[in-house]
Amino acid sequence: GQSQDWFASGEIIIETCVAALGLYLFVAHTLTARDPFLHPALFRDRNLLTGLAFIFLVGVILLATLALLPPFLQNLMGYPVVTTGLVLAPRGLGSMTAMFLVGRLVNRVDIRWLITLGLCLTATSLFGMAQFNLEIAPMAVVYTGIIQGLGLGFTFVPLSTITFSTLAEHLRTEATALFSLMRNIGSSIGISVMVTLVAQNTQINHAVLGERLTPFNTALTGLRLPGGLDATHGAGLAWLNEVLTRQAAAISYLNDFRLMAVITLASLPLLLLFRRPKPHRDA
Repeated sequence: GQSQDWFASGEIIIETCVAALGLYLFVAHTLTARDPFLHPALFRDRNLLTGLAFIFLVGVILLATLALLPPFLQNLMGYPVVTTGLVLAPRGLGSMTAMFLVGRLVNRVDIRWLITLGLCLTATSLFGMAQFNLEIAPMAVVYTGIIQGLGLGFTFVPLSTITFSTLAEHLRTEATALFSLMRNIGSSIGISVMVTLVAQNTQINHAVLGERLTPFNTALTGLRLPGGLDATHGAGLAWLNEVLTRQAAAISYLNDFRLMAVITLASLPLLLLFRRPKPHRDA
């Protein structure tokens, strides 16, 4: 959409119509067929529907964050590829630790509290990322990554457990496929939306910040640029524009992180829709 100018593109209009037709055929088939592709009983289970909404949001947050951080670190902060991988790797350690702890807590603590903890940790990490600047130390990325890994670990496993806890066993195979599908759709939409917002907001921020780069701004009087460049001519102006573009892009990334943090916190009320699973009695 960003590259084809959305609905100004005939291709996108055709693809939208095909998608709408496919959705209509799916709904009509599910409601009228004797042996539908997905059993309608799936959509009568409240825990499953709530879990599908949650896993969609988890997909948005998890994959969108992973899609935004590498270009932020490489293109704006100048990290080599290897360094970028090293500072992002501890996120996996956080997830591994959380999943280890969840395995011991899931039968002792209300699952909804575990998900709440996971979402709060995830939001905390995203708000921390929203405070980044282009001078941060690598450890700042490591710390926020570990916290986010802990949050996602405390969210994903309990969410999978409670989503299927009230569903009939013969429906769980189809529900598992639907659960994975919603996560993938959330990831795709999340990456698309966040990358689009970065591109659009970079242009907006560049225009707003550029309004102050004028000959009448006294702060620019006598400004010394690297290599003795002149801030009012040729190469000096090009250097200023490059710096301005980097700062505009950085603001756009931080706004995306803040938006994902708000989405994470806004999803907390959905936990009230989950029914607490009944404890299993030993035979």
